[in-house]
Amino acid sequence: MVAEVARYSDADLAEFKEIIQKKIEKAQADLDLIKSAYMNDLNNGTDDTSPTFKAFEEGSETMSKEANSQLATRQEKFIRDLKNALFRVENKTFGVCKVTGKLISKERLKIVPHATMSIEAKNLQR
Repeated sequence: MVAEVARYSDADLAEFKEIIQKKIEKAQADLDLIKSAYMNDLNNGTDDTSPTFKAFEEGSETMSKEANSQLATRQEKFIRDLKNALFRVENKTFGVCKVTGKLISKERLKIVPHATMSIEAKNLQR
């Protein structure tokens, strides 16, 4: 007798797929916004102000670009994780904890659909 592997039903997987696709769309829109802010090199017209103010302005601009770059990197990783979750939906392994092999709770997956570990497994890591 073959042991039945725990997995979510096709109906559940379809529901998760929809959640993930919506999150990918929103995350992609957010990433586009971050990138446009990062790429946007608006001149605030500080050419005629004192050199001291201009130095502060350039420092602030550099910090802002670095922060935007970090945000963009995190957002790209989030999108990649969501796409990996979509792949797991397609091959019907979505929602199975990679540590315990048990199903991750639906509540957790609805909030964090790219989760690969159950709360139980997460707590074991601490």
